[in-house]
Amino acid sequence: MVNKPALSRRKSDGKAAPMVDGTLVSNELLLSLPPEDWESIFPELSSVQLRTHEVLHESGEPIRFAYFLNSGLASVLSVLSDGKSVEVGLTGKEGFVGLPLVVGLSTSPTRTVIQIEGAGFRVSAAGLMKILRRSETLTQRLQRYVQVLSMQASQVAACNRIHEVDERLARWLLMCQDRINSDTVPLTQELLAHMLGTRRSSVTVAAGTLQKAGLITYKRGNVTIESRENLKDAACECYEAMQRQSRNWLCESNNSVR
Repeated sequence: MVNKPALSRRKSDGKAAPMVDGTLVSNELLLSLPPEDWESIFPELSSVQLRTHEVLHESGEPIRFAYFLNSGLASVLSVLSDGKSVEVGLTGKEGFVGLPLVVGLSTSPTRTVIQIEGAGFRVSAAGLMKILRRSETLTQRLQRYVQVLSMQASQVAACNRIHEVDERLARWLLMCQDRINSDTVPLTQELLAHMLGTRRSSVTVAAGTLQKAGLITYKRGNVTIESRENLKDAACECYEAMQRQSRNWLCESNNSVR
């Protein structure tokens, strides 16, 4: 269901809280914008529910809509000619779906699909162009996010080639937790195998290893992270490498604003 947009309300501390159609904005890219940009941007957005397995855009097809995720989790998939696919990136409330539009391209080489249901704010391709013309700040934020996802994709590609499945699983669960702010990740072993580009039996063994170590529990399609710090120790170096690069870029961005 798509709803018409509203703008904002006041929080108890008197500060403006950005809203679209009565929904508080949690997307970090939108929250990073100066309040003076809200009036020109938010009317172009529509609040939408995002269902599990919903395809936001397909590889090689025109991108009709872009999305600022407010909750939930989307996977960026590289799709092969035989229909098989492997995950090369994750997007949650920190990000945006439809990045090729930002640099003037109308199609994407990847598929983006919702893996954990949530909600977001949708804008048409034409509407996004209007928004970008109105906000230099948002244009810069999205251009930087292009680099974040590119870095993530290259690191994940190396990870899938070099590291063991249990290390990759730990890294992937940490990335999910960062984006949904929950210790419980609703995932099946079949989905995990698909995301990690390996056999289901390999995921079963890897999940068993992490569970025996007391790092996670797996039950009825839900993985619960029992010890985040220990799970970080069990993950390969790729998780910390991505976190470190993101922190460095954020620091560089903040310094440039000053």
